[in-house]
This record gives sequence, C-alpha cells and structure tokens, in this order.
Amino acid sequence: MSIARQQNSIPALKILLEMRPALEGGHAGIPQENRLLFRGLCGLDGMSVEGLLQSGGRVLAQGLPGTLNGEERHRLPPDQAVNRMSRVVVSLQQPTRRERLEHWRRTAQSMSSPAWLTMATLLGMRQKLTAFDPEHFRDFVWRSLFAKTLPAEDFDAVTRAPLRVAQEPYGAMHACGLLTRRLGHAMYPTLDTRGIDVMIAQTPYPAVLAKPTRLVVRYMDAIPLLLPHTITRKTFHQASHYQALRRNVKSGAWFACASEATRRDLVSIFPQAEPRAVTIPCMLSHHYFPQVSSPVRVREILDKRANAAVGVRSQAQALPSAPPAYLLMVSTIEPRKNHLTLLGAWEQLKNERHPELKLVVVGSMGWDQDAILARFRPWIERGDLFLLEDVPADELRLLYRHAKATVCPSLAEGFDYSGVEAMRCGGVVAASDIPVHRDVYDDAAEYFSPYSVGEAALAIDRLIDAQHEERRLVLTARGAQVASRYLPERILPQWRDFLGTVMRTPFQTGRT
Repeated sequence: MSIARQQNSIPALKILLEMRPALEGGHAGIPQENRLLFRGLCGLDGMSVEGLLQSGGRVLAQGLPGTLNGEERHRLPPDQAVNRMSRVVVSLQQPTRRERLEHWRRTAQSMSSPAWLTMATLLGMRQKLTAFDPEHFRDFVWRSLFAKTLPAEDFDAVTRAPLRVAQEPYGAMHACGLLTRRLGHAMYPTLDTRGIDVMIAQTPYPAVLAKPTRLVVRYMDAIPLLLPHTITRKTFHQASHYQALRRNVKSGAWFACASEATRRDLVSIFPQAEPRAVTIPCMLSHHYFPQVSSPVRVREILDKRANAAVGVRSQAQALPSAPPAYLLMVSTIEPRKNHLTLLGAWEQLKNERHPELKLVVVGSMGWDQDAILARFRPWIERGDLFLLEDVPADELRLLYRHAKATVCPSLAEGFDYSGVEAMRCGGVVAASDIPVHRDVYDDAAEYFSPYSVGEAALAIDRLIDAQHEERRLVLTARGAQVASRYLPERILPQWRDFLGTVMRTPFQTGRT
C-alpha cells in the first residue's frame, strides 16, 4: 500500500529527518516509526524531505560538499563524487575480522571523537553536514534504511530523496555535553543546518542547530528519567537523556510526543515546554490488517524463528498436528517489559484451567535478561514456551491473528505498538493498566495491574475462556475501531498541521 500525496496549504518546507534509528534498528518500535514517518512526509505536498545519516558510535566518511537541492551544489567530477559516497557507505559498515587495520583505525578514530568534538565546541566551530546523492546507491538506501518496514511499492519514493551526512557519532555528541557539564553547564556541537527549515530528531538530540532551523523532537518516552532502574547503560543513558532534553527545551525545541501520557510526563518535568508540546501518535505499518488466514503455518513459524541465543532447541516439531492455542507477547527481552508477570499468569492459567495453552514471546535480546531467560528455559525445554526472534511482519500478522490473546504487560511505555497491531489484525488484547495503554488502547483492551499475577490471569481468562465469547467479540470490534486511529491517513494530517504551526510561530528560546 503506497501512501497517496495529500493536499495542504503550507509553503514548501525543507525538512531534515534523523534516520539513525532506521539505520541501526530492527523491524519494530522506533526504527519502524522512523521509516514510516520519512515515507509519510515524502508523500505530503509542499515538503522537501531529506534524511540525516549518522552513526551511533562510528565516525563517517565525508560526503559531497554543499547540498543537493540548494544553490551551493558540489562541483566534483563524477568519479570523485561517487568515490566520496561509496566511502560513506563503507564507513557505515562494521569491519570484518580480516580487516584488522581498518577496524583499529576506526576504533581509534571513534575513541578520539568525543575529545575532538568537545574542543571544537568550546572553540565555537560548526559541524558541517555533507551531502549524499542516492542516485547510484539506491540498493544501499533501500536495504539499509527502509526494507524492514516499507512495501516495495515505496522504493522509488524513498530512495530518490536526498540525504545528508553527519560525520561525528551521535554518542560523541552526547559525550561532549556530559564532558562540558563539568565546566559549569552542558555544551553541545552546533550543526550547520543552514537552508533547512525544520529538523526532526527521533529522541532528545545532542546538538544545537544553526538558526533559523527549528528543532522538533519526536519524544517517545521519559523512561530514562522516570524509570532509570530499567534502562541499559544506566549512568550514561540517564545523564545523556536529561542533559540533551534540557538543552532542547532551553533552545526552544518543539516536541511531538508519541502519546498523551508521554506529553504529560514531559510537561511534568519541564513545565515550560507545554506550549511547544503536542501529541501525535505513532503510525501503523501497512503490514498489519485483518487478513483472513489459516493457523496451519503457526507451527512452522514457531520452529524456524526460534531464538538460538537461549541455547535450548525449539520443541515445535513435537506439537500435535492441530494448531496450538497460545498467548502472544511481542517485546524486547528486558525488565521494563514485565515478562515475568505474564509468565506467572500463564503458569496459573495452565495449571488451573487451560492445560494445553502455550506461550509465544517474540523479541530480541535487550539487557538484564538473565533472570527472565532462567524462568523461560524449563518451559522451552518442555515445548510449552516459544521464544522467537527476527519474525517478519507477514508472519507476525499471522501470529497476532490466531493468538488467543496478545498480552502487553509492560511497566511503562511510550506508545506500545504490539497492542494496536494485534487489534488491527483482528486479535484481542490484555494490557497492563498504565496511563499510556489507557491513552492508546482506550476501551478496546482488558486491563490488569502490572504488579499482580492474579489480576493478569483473570484478565486473560476473560478473553480466552469460551464462556466469555461475547466479550471477546465486543473487544475485537472495538479494537478494529481504535486501531484505525493510527493509520497513516489519520496521522499524517496531524504532522502537516503541527509543522505548519511550528513555522508560523515566532522563533523563541525556552528557559530552564
């Protein structure tokens, strides 16, 4: 499904969208949102969209001087231009073991980057953005940035858009702010964004933009500040999030929050940001829709997508020939997602009322997962629990459709895609009773306390027990209505109107 271009009255805007999450991420979550937003903005009339290439930890090669669609265009011979961009592509790749010299060169370059960037910032130097012409590199652009989310029909739309290159790593920019904080206040590099009207960053962005470029932060959640005990690299992640967010607020950035709960959290921390903070929900991918399908492929998916990192062989082949009855959870394996409450509820249901019920968990390894995996392993060995990874969207759509229920037990979220994806596919949802779930899922889910195994078991049982079939049908119908709120055609007009407001409002800086 390709997104149709939409009419609007906003004067032509030059937008720079940070693409680091799409470049470095997987199929779901923020990377998916990043790809969908890029494609959606490209489909709006009156907007000229460019993507920003930047690595989290590697220094990138220099792209072309100047810009591709501005007055200052590069004048390099074709062979030199192609060589420059080819080197950018190579610098984005992880060197193999055989490329030891290149590996150590890049390692040394990346290790020295924070010190160099700090000195340049103190001297008031701007960080130039060079250009990347995708004409000869459309395969790289498609497969590296977009293929995990977008349909092939969108190939032309997204691989023709110009790109820019930020050489210095995102992590080094954060380190610069944390180092200079010790001198009195955090200072961040200035990006030379001249010619750009609006830059959209996917998280608090560790840089100052050249005026009059406006910064819009796609703010997903305040979890690094409000639940710092659940994040990875706790000291660095908490400090870098806070300092960059504080600087963004002070510099007058606007915030497009992924849910109303996220906006409330932001305003509770920085009340002065309230006039510049709006709620624009995440968009659903075209992959999720109410497809009529047979559950016979479920067993095959459970077998071939088993997570090898667990060290336990999949027992899917031992399943009976009939499609299994199962609960589904889709989430990274990390403490905030609250897998153990679901596990306890499932064990209770299995022991007391539903002995044949299986549990299917789809998600890559995150952090602090050892305690979770220790509880999973005995059930995996028995063939009752299946831990899957790298499940493509067409297979995930089938799992959503045929699950007895999709369970979203998180302690905190910024949006939580899995519930609305399940609703869109015709499934029913049981979710933890947290503000973001109430905002996003409305009355289309069965709720339970994230701290109560018993409540979770009762909520799930109300969805899967045959006595409650009427309730299940009501939630299925309501879920389809709620999920439709997050279709691109409902979300993109909100972005169009928001960006118009940003450009019509006089440039102001905030106060902290």
